Amino acid sequence: MPSQASFDVLILGGGVAGLSLALQLADYADVAIVTKAALTEGASLYAQGGIAAVMSNDAAELTAHIDDTLVAGAGLCHREAVEYVVRHGYEAIRWLIDQGVSFTQQHASQQGEANYHLTQEGGHSLRRVFHAADATGQAIENSLATRVRHHPRIQVHENLVAIDLITRHKLDFGGPDRCLGLHAF
Repeated sequence: MPSQASFDVLILGGGVAGLSLALQLADYADVAIVTKAALTEGASLYAQGGIAAVMSNDAAELTAHIDDTLVAGAGLCHREAVEYVVRHGYEAIRWLIDQGVSFTQQHASQQGEANYHLTQEGGHSLRRVFHAADATGQAIENSLATRVRHHPRIQVHENLVAIDLITRHKLDFGGPDRCLGLHAF
């Protein structure tokens, strides 16, 4: 990375969250991703399980997923957050599929549509967990990393340790405090 560079958006971390955010913002802004190791060496790569999502808008199925999550969370879950995530779960899965993630399939339906192999894990009462064999994190991370590396408005800066954020307050600039940049080594 040059000693100084300018971007509209700076993302620290190249896991699934950082890569997803970069891909969603890059149509509107120039994005830099800073990672402390190689891009595909974060914790996301080693996630084995899967992602639970209801494939329909069926109220009973969505309610069952919400209830399963709240029970498994043993009182630690915020109900509104759980409801939001569950109601948007398949939308997120669809986005990952559109990014090239190959979730495990059983066989194509008679209409030629994908028929995903769903598992039942953890506190789920039904089979609703999308997975990519036993390497879901690797499948997602690698698919998103490939898209990021080929996007013209995203630059990846690997093997950098973030030292400190540069803020308006630290520079004694007036106005509301906000992040202006990063010192990295």
